[in-house]
Amino acid sequence: VQLQASGGGLVQNGGSLRLSCVASGSIVSINTMGWYRQAPGKQREMVAVITSGGSTNYVDSVKGRFTISRDNAKNTVYLQMNSLKPEDTAAYYCNADIRASDRRYLQNYWGQGTQVTVSS
Repeated sequence: VQLQASGGGLVQNGGSLRLSCVASGSIVSINTMGWYRQAPGKQREMVAVITSGGSTNYVDSVKGRFTISRDNAKNTVYLQMNSLKPEDTAAYYCNADIRASDRRYLQNYWGQGTQVTVSS
């Protein structure tokens, strides 16, 4: 099982980006999916998570600007980021709880980071 994130880049203050993360492999089911970020010198923090039923949770700093969504048929989670600010600059990582076909239980997986840089 792998998570492949994409969509990062350089954007100006106030701009938008859309991140995508696809889960691939022998997947039986996916529970919660989410996005985390880590800026240089800071701890990794949760940005947004979404359950298999569509319930969402966001860190306060992105509420009203970011939207997380998922396409269960495509095993994909998205993060639409609007009104980006320089303080949103970080490496963004996708995360998911997945049950693989060779496992009896859910396991937590991380994708590689995708860099988001917001210029002032």
